[in-house]
Amino acid sequence: MRPPTVPAAGSVTRRGFAVLRVAIYEEPWVFAFSVAASVLYGAMTVADGWALGWATDHVIRPAFERGETTKGALLSLVALFLGIAILRAIGVVGRRIGAGIMQYRLQATYRRRVTRQYLTLPLSWHHRNPTGQLLSNANADVESIWFVIAPLPMAVGVIAMLAFATVAMFAADPILALVGCLVFPLVFLANVVFQRTLQPLATRAQQLRADVSEVAHESFDGALVVKTLGREAAETERFRKPTHALREANVAVMKARGMFDPFIEGLPRVGVLAVLLVGVGRVRSGSADAGDVVQVAFLFTLIGFPIRALGWVLGELPRSVVGWDRVQRVLTATGGMEYGDRHLPKSGAARVEVEKLRYGYLPDRDVLTGVEFGIDAGKTVAVVGPTGSGKSTLTTLLTRLVDPDEGAVRVDGIDVRELARDDLAGSVAMVGQTAFLFDDSIRGNITLGQDFGDEDIWDALRIAQADAFVKSLPEGLDTTVGERGTTLSGGQRQRIALARALVRRPRLLILDDATSAIDPAVEARILAGLRSAVQTAQNGQGEGDAGGADTTVLVIAYRKATIGLADEVLFMADGQIADQGTHAELQQRSEAYRDLVDAYEKDAARRAEEAAQAIEDEEESA
Repeated sequence: MRPPTVPAAGSVTRRGFAVLRVAIYEEPWVFAFSVAASVLYGAMTVADGWALGWATDHVIRPAFERGETTKGALLSLVALFLGIAILRAIGVVGRRIGAGIMQYRLQATYRRRVTRQYLTLPLSWHHRNPTGQLLSNANADVESIWFVIAPLPMAVGVIAMLAFATVAMFAADPILALVGCLVFPLVFLANVVFQRTLQPLATRAQQLRADVSEVAHESFDGALVVKTLGREAAETERFRKPTHALREANVAVMKARGMFDPFIEGLPRVGVLAVLLVGVGRVRSGSADAGDVVQVAFLFTLIGFPIRALGWVLGELPRSVVGWDRVQRVLTATGGMEYGDRHLPKSGAARVEVEKLRYGYLPDRDVLTGVEFGIDAGKTVAVVGPTGSGKSTLTTLLTRLVDPDEGAVRVDGIDVRELARDDLAGSVAMVGQTAFLFDDSIRGNITLGQDFGDEDIWDALRIAQADAFVKSLPEGLDTTVGERGTTLSGGQRQRIALARALVRRPRLLILDDATSAIDPAVEARILAGLRSAVQTAQNGQGEGDAGGADTTVLVIAYRKATIGLADEVLFMADGQIADQGTHAELQQRSEAYRDLVDAYEKDAARRAEEAAQAIEDEEESA
């Protein structure tokens, strides 16, 4: 059976019912169970009307006429209503359980699909979409699609109830049934008007939810900037505007619902009044029994509920369609990475070849053009260049966070696009400029759920020069670092992030300014430890420590101490390799390289002097 599709255009009602078909296709058995329970509920509700009419004619009227009744008649009446009540209760419980299971399973399914798509899409796609909007797609938008599932089984079941009630009414008295049914065209017209009114309101409200999520996410991420620059009032005002707009949009939606619901609920009451007015005359003329009038009137009071249930479904359709469109924008996004079936070796330092790379974040604005170089296995290469020269972009291509527009990146002679999914991640580790830590323990942040022994963890921490401060923490490896590692300093977070990469013993280690927040003396010890471990492996003296052995290292470098440890330096300028060679060679022959490195060194010295002076001033004031 082919899965149903939702048309990209058309009326909200038509597209909304297409979304419902998708839901039924996804969860057919749960839907069937909940609808069966709802049909049971509807049938028993209609049976109440029949039982009331039967009781009127066979128990109540005879009792009034004779002035007494029999115990058997009363027991039959109690048993009849009790049996109907029990079956109806079973229908209610089954309907609600089935609807809940179906709704939350669909939400879970589509959240997983959105999340998997996020992982599949390249980093360039994520750069074009605000984080707040992506959070809204995976959360609020998915919920909005399937809110309609809660009343759906009930609505389908009460359609059966409506059919049962209509048959029962016509069986009791066709004239009275026709009088009451005159309200149905009005109900249909009211639903059409409501759909057309609600769709633009629901669309705006859903977009504003994403806007609020985006502003909130930025505010939380930028809390330090806001607090240190005293911009709390301005940030509050920035957050106030979209939240107030969302409030007004939701109020508009509720106003539309507020006008629609009473109208739909009141229409069956009009039918009941009409039935009573006509029914009294028919009873007086002998054309109908009192029990028939009571039964038809009671059934019309019941019809109000199925009409409201259908109204709930129809009322949720605009929001469901809006959520579907927003989620499908993610699920149908192009640019997902293709993977092959080749595999890299599991051990030994990696050899890297970069061939005529060209890449740009925007059309006709290349960040890298014609970049070409090679790194021999086990070597340490430093990439140096001014801001905006493409150094960080190069690392995203080497780790295949994005694919080049032209050219190729090869590891051990294999184009990374030919590798199986996750194979590159098993050989390559990158530590970025910003060290992100989870609200977890030191151990959890390093292992990320993988099975590493404590000895491997401590080896990685020792090379990262983090073992001493971790041992001093109250619970050592089991110390929780707080959200984003807020209980640690910037340098400590960077060292934990470095240990996280080293413990995996990567064959290629990429450091993108990964030690910028670390004291120069500590950085020197870290790099010396890496260098020593690599040389140990190269000289055949064993496997060395975690991360250092059999590892090729590429480091985005700014400090002379870092650059001096490299076997070779790549000097980048304007998205190209301007020169390459050893640090000494480039110092001698490239004035631009020499000026840049000297400028870095002078800036580092200036910042060190300012920090020292600040400490002295603080001590004097104390």
